[in-house]
Amino acid sequence: MNKQANQIKQRLSLRQPLQESLDIVAQLADALSLDKHADLEESLAIVQKHFPKVADFERDFPSICFSIATGVGKTRLMGACITYLYLEKGIRNFFILAPNLTIYEKLMEDFGNPAYSKYVFSGIGEFVHNKPVIITGENYAQMGGLFRDSEVRINIFNVAKFNSDNKGTKKDGVSLAPRIKRLSEYLGQSYWQYLTELKDLVILMDEAHRYHADQSKKAINELKPVLGIELTATPVDEKGKVFKNIVYEYSLAKALEDGKYVKNPAIATRKNFRAQGLSADEIEKIKLEDAISIHQDTKAELVLYARNTGAKLVKPFVLVVCKDITHASEVFAYMSSRDFYGGQYQGKVLQIDSSTKKDEEIDRQFVALEKYENEIEIVIHVNMLKEGWDVSNLYTIVPLRAANASILIEQTIGRGLRLPFNGERTGVDKIDKLTVIAHDNFESVIAEAQNPESVLNKMTFIELDEAELQPKTELVYSPSLTEVGFTREEKIIAKIEDQAKRRTAQVGLDSKRAIINAIPIVGKIEGVRSLADLSKPEVKQMVMYKVREELFSGQTDIFAEEDYKAAYAAYDELVTNYTLNVIEIPRIDLVLDEARAWFEDFDLFTELGFNFKPLSEEIMIVELTGERRTDSIGVIHGAFRKDSPANQVVAELINYPEIDYDEYSELLFKLTHQALAFIQGNYPDTEQFRLVIKQYRKHIASEIYKQMRTHFRISTRDYGKPKVLAFVKIEDWNFTVLPNGRRHYKDVIKPTSLIPKLVFTGFEKAGHLEYKFDSGTEKDFAYILENDKDVLKWLRPAQNQFRIYWANNSKQYYPDFVVETGDTIYMIETKAADQMKSAEVLDKKKAAETYCKYASEFTEGHGGKAWRYVLIAHDEVNVTRSFGYFV
Repeated sequence: MNKQANQIKQRLSLRQPLQESLDIVAQLADALSLDKHADLEESLAIVQKHFPKVADFERDFPSICFSIATGVGKTRLMGACITYLYLEKGIRNFFILAPNLTIYEKLMEDFGNPAYSKYVFSGIGEFVHNKPVIITGENYAQMGGLFRDSEVRINIFNVAKFNSDNKGTKKDGVSLAPRIKRLSEYLGQSYWQYLTELKDLVILMDEAHRYHADQSKKAINELKPVLGIELTATPVDEKGKVFKNIVYEYSLAKALEDGKYVKNPAIATRKNFRAQGLSADEIEKIKLEDAISIHQDTKAELVLYARNTGAKLVKPFVLVVCKDITHASEVFAYMSSRDFYGGQYQGKVLQIDSSTKKDEEIDRQFVALEKYENEIEIVIHVNMLKEGWDVSNLYTIVPLRAANASILIEQTIGRGLRLPFNGERTGVDKIDKLTVIAHDNFESVIAEAQNPESVLNKMTFIELDEAELQPKTELVYSPSLTEVGFTREEKIIAKIEDQAKRRTAQVGLDSKRAIINAIPIVGKIEGVRSLADLSKPEVKQMVMYKVREELFSGQTDIFAEEDYKAAYAAYDELVTNYTLNVIEIPRIDLVLDEARAWFEDFDLFTELGFNFKPLSEEIMIVELTGERRTDSIGVIHGAFRKDSPANQVVAELINYPEIDYDEYSELLFKLTHQALAFIQGNYPDTEQFRLVIKQYRKHIASEIYKQMRTHFRISTRDYGKPKVLAFVKIEDWNFTVLPNGRRHYKDVIKPTSLIPKLVFTGFEKAGHLEYKFDSGTEKDFAYILENDKDVLKWLRPAQNQFRIYWANNSKQYYPDFVVETGDTIYMIETKAADQMKSAEVLDKKKAAETYCKYASEFTEGHGGKAWRYVLIAHDEVNVTRSFGYFV
């Protein structure tokens, strides 16, 4: 394992396929000479030693290909390769080829803008003060710092423009050299010649299949780089032949199987759908309408996810694939008309084909689709999808009149597999899924999916109930009771006819809102210990200071001072009412500490593994005169290493990646001296002893390392002592509901499978007026809480109410209920009886109990109530039981 490569993996947070690819780059960079004059056949033999399937570089220089599925992060791999080759091999000159203008502009941003969210060198400290110089097709003639030895130079060129510039032009009837090869006024030589003469140029080819045509190959060969790194999701040339230089493959099928880095694609049909008796137009209309139903549901889920988690807003779009331009125009006209969803999508449909856009315009249109403010929600196209899309918000695909639906789906799904939230799955099914509508081709697609070689083999197949396709879920905002009171007051104020009285009432409401907005901020101040502290004069002053900031910030409202006075007068009563309506939840960021790994101190066992015999080091000479006579000139005594025996062994030990010299130098030398003492006992002669160490230093280090591994310890990750603050605001709920989907919590719902689709109302003790439940168990438990005299208040905490992390800090824990009684606050989780002892449930339990422990220490220390965690099996929950039964 390469230490430098491991550090880069960690600093750039590389995904597993990218880590494995970087290891290969490191391995081959060590094996190859990285010299532009290196023998190509020798270089090929070296690569074949490690990767026997490589048959040819297919270029005039060593070039290796990484076949990696779209969406996994090929650009980030390029950044990792550049970082490694610079830090480990001292290479400073790189040349990146982009296949089109869109990718070209994206790469300039990825590599050249440290403020950009996708900047590939984030985390590389060496590039903070020595930022790589980005040289492009626009600025190469003006770059004045090309010869500074300290800088890293990354040339980024658009191959389409490069190819056109390569054609040359004429002036006054005289042929001129292509622009990139003309003399640069600043450099005094052609930039192309400058590049070809660089001794350490490495070329990286994004979408490498675009550079296998003869013209591109010839031009790239002229650069004479020391190494080529090719990246593509489709390693097939223009003649349909697979690349011969593939050293690593992470295919789309593998990505789908792993289920980490791309959306989960699903082929969908309407349940019990029958195409018989329907015309092609009728089938198309059904498919388009069903696609929009799925689209609208996905759109609502994305808004919901953003509200509940604070993530960015993502607007999905639908891709409709048509057979030809005429067909596309017909579909465009229909989906843009009032006949389609009452004209809801007029102005939101975009047709893209060779009759409407040029290639570069098409690329830009697709990039713009990712912006939330873009109004387009439906894209109709005819075979215009090329590589290089960086959009992540394609969620629904509708192939229309496909001669071979299976092939079309295989070709199309790659365009929609990118994930919008940092390239990671969210765990929300509808947000992590790409849906392909295939009503009329469903059976044939399923048949093709039986082929283990097909990408379809890795996809899921779903049948949509007609109820799921009905319009439409709506977003429900369920605020805290305090905000509900403000909303009611706002409605009353709106009905006041007298302007002066309405203004006075509005001032009172604005002042109350300002106080409520300031309270959670004050809760983060260490001097505030509980909600009761809000009544203290000094805390009141802090709250009112925040209120004044809010009322006067950035405005010249003549009523601001009046609002402030009203807020001051309303403070005490408002704080009292606020305290009565909320459960006091301490703010605790509960995070698992990093696991600690170390080698225990021990004494070396030398009875086995340290018996070595010195090998002869005589130099033998065989004369080639025909006489088969051999002479010996004896041992070369001066050829021993200058390092001491101990240093030689320790130098081998620190090559193991787990061994840090700075941390374990004392143990390393102790064990080494114990090994050497044993060996020297067998070879008291100094020359013999030093010869054995020289010859067997790697073996000695290996034997020591084996024993060190048996004394390697890793601590279990535990929660560190958190900082505890007094209280947080009760977060609002956001969820979706079907039309007419509200029910009173006392209503009996049959079948219980409908419960997750409904919103329940009628609560009097809860922290919100409306809730959704995941199961009948949760609904029944809410009934118990509402009707139990010992329960003062309860709530279903919203997703961001608690900051409790588990699963190595990769997931947050959201308890089902928080319940307050006279002397205790309970955190409640209901679970299926057969899951009570599962690892996941026990991990969550540990996290919740730890939260309750620290919360209790804080609240009981300041006159508050203890916290306690209760895990309840679903078969224990019965509406006839009291809350006390469970606790």
